[in-house]
Amino acid sequence: MKEHDADNRYLVGTLDKGLEVLEQLERAGRPLNIQQITDASGVQRGAVYRLLYTLAKRGYVIRLPNKKYAPVMRRRQVTFGYMAPLTGSAYRSELVVGLRSAAELRHVGLQILDNLEDDVDVSLRNAQSLIDSRIDLAIMFEPVGYVGHVVANRFLLAEIPLVAVDTPIPGALYFGSNNFQAGELAGRALGEFCLERWEGRYDRLILIESSTAGAGAQARVTGVLEGLRECAGDVAPSRVVHLDGRAHTAESRNALSDLLMQLPAEARLLISCFNDLAVLGALQALRKAGRVADVAVVGQSAGVETRAELRDPESPLVAAIGYFPERYGEKLISLGLSVVNQERVPPSCYTEHVVLTRANIGQYYG
Repeated sequence: MKEHDADNRYLVGTLDKGLEVLEQLERAGRPLNIQQITDASGVQRGAVYRLLYTLAKRGYVIRLPNKKYAPVMRRRQVTFGYMAPLTGSAYRSELVVGLRSAAELRHVGLQILDNLEDDVDVSLRNAQSLIDSRIDLAIMFEPVGYVGHVVANRFLLAEIPLVAVDTPIPGALYFGSNNFQAGELAGRALGEFCLERWEGRYDRLILIESSTAGAGAQARVTGVLEGLRECAGDVAPSRVVHLDGRAHTAESRNALSDLLMQLPAEARLLISCFNDLAVLGALQALRKAGRVADVAVVGQSAGVETRAELRDPESPLVAAIGYFPERYGEKLISLGLSVVNQERVPPSCYTEHVVLTRANIGQYYG
């Protein structure tokens, strides 16, 4: 006997169909007639009629004068699913802690599944598990763009609303940073440092990017260029170096290490990093090469590792754009409840952004 068959041998078919009919009514958010319920549930029309009659007799649904049916309000816990790579950075850990706390406070059921980074098969299995659990809404943080698109389509076909965190995905509500504005803030921070310390003169602007991120996240790069231009004047293309750190520490370190070997020791460097992992990789490369002087690094996200660097007066990290992932939980749960309750929500919900420096880090993280 197949494992799938063994799992279903105790399934009561009639009860399963009755619950399917009831859940379709609850999901619809409006009264439905028998044909609409038949189409939505896949249950035969005659069976739908008998099941509705029984459900009405037991007080679970009501039959309206226009021959449509509506569910009777019952207390049922709303359940959300969250899927993401759960380890690898403090940002990810802080997000999950806040999400658990907010779900418990709002009495929302929460299923959390760990996606392995850059593994579409694991992500698809997790998505199907959440679909099979009949969650009300999915929340996904997926840093690898193509994986996010494949998984989002699975939720779309299952008619389960999806909130995409920090990586914009077509068909999903977006929650996270305004990537262009976050990049622009980083560019301004680099420009202000350059004006104050070097009278606006620098040799290279190094952009440590990520080829795995979606096009929306790449807007950070455009923002950096614009922010630097606003502060320090036009940015000559010959001074800009694009490195692919793939949003990982080791690859960011290796890419920058190779570049440093090609640049003059006295070169003044402005470095913008895609995320916290890229920041850590860049700092490792700079320290190994003995290039912490005449260098200014600005990061994104400002997780706990990056905040520790900001407190170090010897670190070449001069600023990081804080997204406050520890506060994401309450906002995500509130957004999800609005979606489930069919309230109007904007297609994109942005987090707050703050330029964190040594001067103000204590105000936000005492």
